[in-house]
Amino acid sequence: MNGCLACDLAEGRLPLPGGRIAETESWLVEHTVGPLTLGTLIVKPKRHVVHVADLTDDEAAELGPLLRRSCEVVTTLTRPEQVYVTLWSHAGAVPGHIHFVVQPVTRETMDALEGYGPPLQVRMFEEDVALEPAAIDAFAEKARDLF
Repeated sequence: MNGCLACDLAEGRLPLPGGRIAETESWLVEHTVGPLTLGTLIVKPKRHVVHVADLTDDEAAELGPLLRRSCEVVTTLTRPEQVYVTLWSHAGAVPGHIHFVVQPVTRETMDALEGYGPPLQVRMFEEDVALEPAAIDAFAEKARDLF
């Protein structure tokens, strides 16, 4: 769907930092383009889906194992205190292409931004610190090897 950030990244209409990391029949794994922690992965359906309830049985069957594998890869590469898995699906207060955010979180990050959970993620967007493209590329290459 043209104009959907998730679709535009997947279809190559926008540059994707680190490139595609992993893929199943129905899902894509990419590094986030936002100001979240280095190593934060996005797990999204290949087709434009706005509601989890609209996933096909095949898409739903692939989701759990892929989320778990994504968490394993992030854990192996970053050794976080916790890995957050959150569903995001709004753009401009309108439901958009669903995507699961798989984010490694360390004590250092929580202390530096004085928060955890959803407030930590909000704080990261408020701070809007861009990640280094070279660091994303290096992480993505290691993640691809593990997938």
